[in-house]
Amino acid sequence: MLESKRKAIIFFSISLLLAITAGMLILKKVQALNTNLGTMVQVVTANQDIPSRTLIRPEDITFEEIPQKYLKDYHITNTEKLVNKVSMVPLSKGDIITGNMLKQTSSVVEENNRLISVMRSDRIIFDEQLEALDRVDIIVSHRFDSKEQTTYFMKDVKVARVSKEKNKFKGVQLEIPTEQAPQLIHMQNYADSVRIVKANVGKPGEGRDKAKAAPEQPAPETPAAEQPTPEKK
Repeated sequence: MLESKRKAIIFFSISLLLAITAGMLILKKVQALNTNLGTMVQVVTANQDIPSRTLIRPEDITFEEIPQKYLKDYHITNTEKLVNKVSMVPLSKGDIITGNMLKQTSSVVEENNRLISVMRSDRIIFDEQLEALDRVDIIVSHRFDSKEQTTYFMKDVKVARVSKEKNKFKGVQLEIPTEQAPQLIHMQNYADSVRIVKANVGKPGEGRDKAKAAPEQPAPETPAAEQPTPEKK
């Protein structure tokens, strides 16, 4: 046998032995990790942005695998738990959907209420970002009979849903009594400025059943500057 051929066989045998040894070590390491973490399970995640208080549809969800070791009671592994459910918070693509953020859709809107969308624009201003179930006051500025007025239009209105795009706040849907819906839409279309201000939460049971239409009153005039008191001689 040629010397070069013999060396090649020895080199190949050593390489094969090292490869088998490395494979066995990797296999043992993977087995140890699997034993520590447990088997993988699928949990429900958002397949796209889902506005708050919007009925969750099959195309809105997907699945993601996590180790069974980290599976908690609030994780959702069965899509049946999402039937007729809405999320109380806005979800972004990839967010894990948990049971404590869901509610039945039948409890979202009262029978005699309607949802009116109010989206941010040049004339519609939000003082801060809002979340579902926040309460807001609506202040409008408009010109009537050549007189400019700024008044409270509605008080203590419930935010039913929040609209976001790529985690950027866009606007809200307000839940208001049916008879007040045309008034709000009219102000959106014709008021010079509509300002949405987050309201403080009042006492339980006060002003929570429906939005209050505030009586229109002119904005208070700015007091004149006080005159300096002449010095006594």
